[in-house]
Amino acid sequence: MNDRPNDIKRIRPEIGRTQSFGQMGLEEKFQNNTLRPILKLQNPLLIAVFHNYIVKHKGVFYDLSVEKRLAYIENALYKDQKFRNALKGMIIGHFTVDEYKDYTAYSSSLNKRMMNMAVERLKNQVEYFQPLKEKKVL
Repeated sequence: MNDRPNDIKRIRPEIGRTQSFGQMGLEEKFQNNTLRPILKLQNPLLIAVFHNYIVKHKGVFYDLSVEKRLAYIENALYKDQKFRNALKGMIIGHFTVDEYKDYTAYSSSLNKRMMNMAVERLKNQVEYFQPLKEKKVL
């Protein structure tokens, strides 16, 4: 039997709650109940995808100062529409049908929240983006 909604929710990591739900708007509830757990679940993939983005863009990122690396991350997620859409797809693909219906009602503001959260997550892990050492062939 297909139990996709429960299967999807079951694999998501638990996120600590700091505020009662009564004080949150619908978008903030969606952010905390859906987006945060999905981004945490997808974090290793998010890092791998961004690392691939760096490599595909000739590794310019590696020659930048830390401040410019942070700006590079922002620019990649806010200005590169193709990359942005790929990341949104990685996240939206983990929605249940009901979550997707809720998402479509507020997609514009939720997309902003989603990208802001992804940017902050990548910026907070900038130390993971180092050049890969080439494998030696014996």
